[in-house]
Order: sequence, then structure tokens, then C-alpha cells
Amino acid sequence: MSHLLPVAEVAAAYIELRTRIVAILRDLPESAGDVLVPHCPAWSVRELSSHLLGVPDDIVNGRMDGVTTDAWTQAQVERHRGKSLREIADHLEGISAQFDPMLPHFPAMALSQMTMDAVTHEHDLRHAVSRPGARDSRAVVAGVAWLRQWVSRRDVPTGESLFSCGISDFEMIRSLTGRRSMVQVEKLGLSSDVVASVLAESPFRVPTQSIEE
Repeated sequence: MSHLLPVAEVAAAYIELRTRIVAILRDLPESAGDVLVPHCPAWSVRELSSHLLGVPDDIVNGRMDGVTTDAWTQAQVERHRGKSLREIADHLEGISAQFDPMLPHFPAMALSQMTMDAVTHEHDLRHAVSRPGARDSRAVVAGVAWLRQWVSRRDVPTGESLFSCGISDFEMIRSLTGRRSMVQVEKLGLSSDVVASVLAESPFRVPTQSIEE
């Protein structure tokens, strides 16, 4: 059984979230680019934005060696280092003419994973610059659908129970991508033991200190 949303819906969700990110970046003062992102403490707003640009830029230009690895994402940050937030926004919007026609041809799991990553970082960005919003977007729903499919493929017998706890999709995606501490997870009504089992040996790391949004 697939929990993923239809490819056309996920593609539309990605385009919508990119539009939101471009609007935020264009509205920020340039000084905001140096603000550290609490949920990605190794990155500033400018570096996070460079990653959001770097994914479609790398796909369009065929730079796929080491895809999803730390080295791949760091190369994106370095490639766009020195650009202003507006330049990053303009490049992200400008590449859409090449990138968007590719979206319907992506494998469903890969497209949903890319959208999950992008919407997770959208909310990392929103938190860092105090611009909350879009917590019930189609991209959030698509991201949770990918997480549910991903969890179903992991050898965690009780993993599916997380998705019947009645919390919002926004809190689910934040909890399962390392944006909520175990204290916060428990307060939401999720089992910290199950969350820990699901995230074990995954790229997601649970923060030791709670970060409030």
C-alpha cells in the first residue's frame, strides 16, 4: 500500500512552497541572511536558502553524485556563497522554467522526499526569521505522506501507531524530521521510544534542547 500523494499533487505542492520561499526571501532585509537557523545550527539563513536553491539547480545541471549526502548539500552552500538573498530568490524562481517540466517524471518516492525536505526547510526558515505560516499547506501533507511511507519500510513494528495519534500534520513533520526534542514529542502525545526507533540510523537527529516555534 502506498501512502504517497499523486505525483501531480506533489509537484503542485512543491511549486507552491517554492513561491512562498521566494516571496519570503525577497521581503527580508539582507542582514537576515546572516541569522543562524536554530533548527539547522550549522547554517545561516543565506546558507539554508542556498541549499533550497541548490537541489533544483543540481538536478537541472546533472550534479547528482552523492545525492542527499552531507557533501552534496554542502557543495550547494559553497556554490552559492556570496549571493544576496534576492539573488538566491531570483535564481530559484528563474530555474523553474527548466525544473518544473521535470517534476511529473520524477519517481514518486523521490519527488515526495524532495518536497518533504523543502517544506521542512521552509519552516526552518520561517522560524529563523519570525515569519510563521503555511502550516497546513499541501507540501506539509505531502511531506507527512512521504514520512509515513518511509516509516512503513523501516523495521519498526509500532511505527505506524505514530500516525494515529491525532496531532496535526505540521507537528508530525516537525517531530519526525528532528525538529522536536523528546520532551516535546511526549507532550504532543507521541511515544518517544517509537520516535527514537523510527529515527535510529536515519539522517534525522533529535535536538537535546527544545526549540519552541
